[in-house]
Amino acid sequence: MTTPLPDIDRAAAEAMWRAYADAHPETVAATQDWTVEYFGDSPTLADELLGLVLDGTKRATAALVVEFIAEGEALPRIGSHWIACDGAGVPRVVLRSTEFRLATFDEVDERFAFDEGEDDRTLATWREGHRRYWERTAAARGGTWSPEQQIVLERFTVVWPPEHRD
Repeated sequence: MTTPLPDIDRAAAEAMWRAYADAHPETVAATQDWTVEYFGDSPTLADELLGLVLDGTKRATAALVVEFIAEGEALPRIGSHWIACDGAGVPRVVLRSTEFRLATFDEVDERFAFDEGEDDRTLATWREGHRRYWERTAAARGGTWSPEQQIVLERFTVVWPPEHRD
């Protein structure tokens, strides 16, 4: 059983967004939509994956379209922003989507697996880890995972705070 993620500190996320927006008004004016999220499905995984973002290893992420639907969220757009939280629900960085495509499991390539930055960064470990993850999260939603399901493949840059900016 996975430990549930805590509530997100929404006030801190709003403050982080305002600071970013004040520093980059033109960018925010062009792409005003933003969300606040975690990587993964547990505090431990959220911290692990955020650590890869903070050290510059992780610059891509993958999520199932059905996950966006289940959460009532729109799919990301190029230029959209999201605030990534640590495993305690504390907002840590603002990310901006730079590339977006839909694919099936078998259509994910080695470059994307490398850019996602997990494990040894190979396609083989990407497939094994994501298969296990999506089977687990689908079961938690009361569903099943299939390799034919559409996956959102997103690349991003870190844009805030300045000390973590790409």
